[in-house]
Amino acid sequence: MNKEEILEKSRTENKNKDIYEQEILKQANTSAVIVMMVLATIFFAAQIFVGGGINWGIWALVFSANMTTFWVKYIKFRRKNEFLLAIAYTVLVATFSGFHIYNLIVSSTIL
Repeated sequence: MNKEEILEKSRTENKNKDIYEQEILKQANTSAVIVMMVLATIFFAAQIFVGGGINWGIWALVFSANMTTFWVKYIKFRRKNEFLLAIAYTVLVATFSGFHIYNLIVSSTIL
């Protein structure tokens, strides 16, 4: 196999996408999730500190990013560990969403 055949095979496998760009996007997504979790923690603590109660909706939003990532990875790669993590994050998102909606209903002045 010569150099041109190897390059053509690589382009076909990567669908003409730049591997460096893909790695940068992966790092950017990881950083975005970390920043989101840090901000959610700050907002969560601040709300509890000022007596605003617990906002489970923030955590439902934060974990929904990870949930979506693992579902997409499972659908594309069919790996068991991605499936298990997708299920775990789905349970967390559903639980936190339920807590949030329940707290909204209980504290509602119109219901």
